[in-house]
Amino acid sequence: MTEERRGYLYGLSAYVLWGFFPIYFKLLRPATPFEILAHRIVWSVVFISLLLAVMRNWRFLGRLVRDRRLLGGVTLAAALIAVNWATYIVGVNSARVVETALGYFITPLVVVLLGVTVQRERLNVWQWLAVAIGGAAVAVLTVDYGHLPYIALILAATFGSYSLVKKRLSMPPAEGLFVESAVLALPALAYLGWLNLAGSAEVGRVSVAHTVLILGSGAATAIPLLLFAGAANRVPMVGLGILQYVAPVIQLGVGVLLFHEPMPPARLAGFALVWLALIVFTADGIRGARRARIDRARTGRTATEGAATGTAAATAEPATALPPR
Repeated sequence: MTEERRGYLYGLSAYVLWGFFPIYFKLLRPATPFEILAHRIVWSVVFISLLLAVMRNWRFLGRLVRDRRLLGGVTLAAALIAVNWATYIVGVNSARVVETALGYFITPLVVVLLGVTVQRERLNVWQWLAVAIGGAAVAVLTVDYGHLPYIALILAATFGSYSLVKKRLSMPPAEGLFVESAVLALPALAYLGWLNLAGSAEVGRVSVAHTVLILGSGAATAIPLLLFAGAANRVPMVGLGILQYVAPVIQLGVGVLLFHEPMPPARLAGFALVWLALIVFTADGIRGARRARIDRARTGRTATEGAATGTAAATAEPATALPPR
């Protein structure tokens, strides 16, 4: 198996696991979303600590302590991913899995808008068209829901912003997840302590299976991320861009087919507009990647021909550079 194929296998595995996350988080009820979130944070720290201990890779902590800008960026990333996780758990456990799927469908469009507003990037006509169609989709879905699909919008905004911050930090995934979870661990432990003192905690009182699932939330968080990291190092960006739609497609199927959430015609029309926007966006990305590949090949040929010409000239130089007698 080639490295690229292995990367696609890792990426597909990560997105399939993320796609079936709603089933996992439904099984964590009757714990409240914030109790689930606190446990997810704490057990993520435990799982990643064990992994880093096996890898014997703690040197990054020294760099983090010395660099206040990096520490501030990690804290911001932690806050964004905490809001994202909390919103996702609330959406899943309030029978709004379809809306969480919508959030991850529109995330690429939000990332594009962040590129324009924050990174000062320029969009071409097709990218602007995709964003405009996405905006129309949100308008249609707002009419259908009777309010803004805020679960979807918060998920897209927080994950898009998190992606932007992570890109600037350039930290490896395991180390990054450890630090982000560690930043959140103290308030998470304080919240769990308060729940237990108040007698409101559900974890440990439902069943052994429920407790085991809660303890496994750290591994469930980290394993897809590590698989994704393995894919990101082996798969072209266009390939990753297409793979990212696997998770929301599965989530949509889980919400409609397994949890029997409603999908009236107006909502279906809104999703159809989202899919149209993503088709335009993805097709433009594929076309741009193909054009860049052709340009690189052409540049490479030109450089090779130039080098060959230069070599021939250098070889002929002694005969032609002699002065006339």
